[in-house]
Amino acid sequence: MTTQTKKSAMKQIPSANLPPIERLRLVMASLRDPDGGCPWDIEQTYETIAPYTIEEAYEVADAITEGDMPHLEEELGDLLLQVMYYTQIGQESGHFDFDSVAHGITEKMIRRHPHVFGSDNVTDTETQTRNWEAQKAEERARKAAENDVRESALDGVSSAFPALMRAVKLQKRAGRVGFDWPEVDQVFDKLEEEVAEIQAELKDDPKERDPDRIEDEIGDLLFVCVNLARKLDVDPESALRRCNRKFETRFRAVETMLQDETGRSMEKSELDELEALWQRAKQFDKT
Repeated sequence: MTTQTKKSAMKQIPSANLPPIERLRLVMASLRDPDGGCPWDIEQTYETIAPYTIEEAYEVADAITEGDMPHLEEELGDLLLQVMYYTQIGQESGHFDFDSVAHGITEKMIRRHPHVFGSDNVTDTETQTRNWEAQKAEERARKAAENDVRESALDGVSSAFPALMRAVKLQKRAGRVGFDWPEVDQVFDKLEEEVAEIQAELKDDPKERDPDRIEDEIGDLLFVCVNLARKLDVDPESALRRCNRKFETRFRAVETMLQDETGRSMEKSELDELEALWQRAKQFDKT
């Protein structure tokens, strides 16, 4: 009797002859089905899935950095699953579904590429980037008018972006309307100014220091560093990720050398000795 009950509740596996995207849609619908679906999947909402989406996007970026194509294929599937979650929830609530989302992005791409699907003539990437940004600005202006709100050059820069990414986008938007330093030397001047302001907050007595003021000044310094990266056509997020990988590689090398040569851990070693090993580890970057 128990076996029969389990069989009747079991979901039918979608046919392998279906188009892959349709098969995935049916799998997601089954997972979310209150009648026999997965309890965990049924409980998920836009808000609970969002952190996973961010995590999967970073894992896609990591696979690209590593040049691991099988891993990239897998991570792209995980990222696609996030889209399926949102569109299934949207369909259940009557707001949108996968087809409407796909239709919307298709129409947007056609609209923003008149040089491909229309008569406009664009021969270089720079011109296309300018046109793209102009079209996006028109769309933001239209939305502001529809919602009867004052338009800003910073409209549409999501507060949910990682801080470095959002800083770049805010600075680019401000730069397009002329709020920007024309020369990179001016950014260096600002960098020195922000460092000096941090130093000024570091009172002799740590008890007299204002943590909020120090955090504020550190934020200003980071913002200027992002500006410097932008002026030099460097993605600060990629630069920091690269630095993180470099630090990890060197740190692990120091741990290995210390253990192999002395049998000691870092905790039982002097800083001068660790610095010397660090300098040796840096030589590995050049090999």
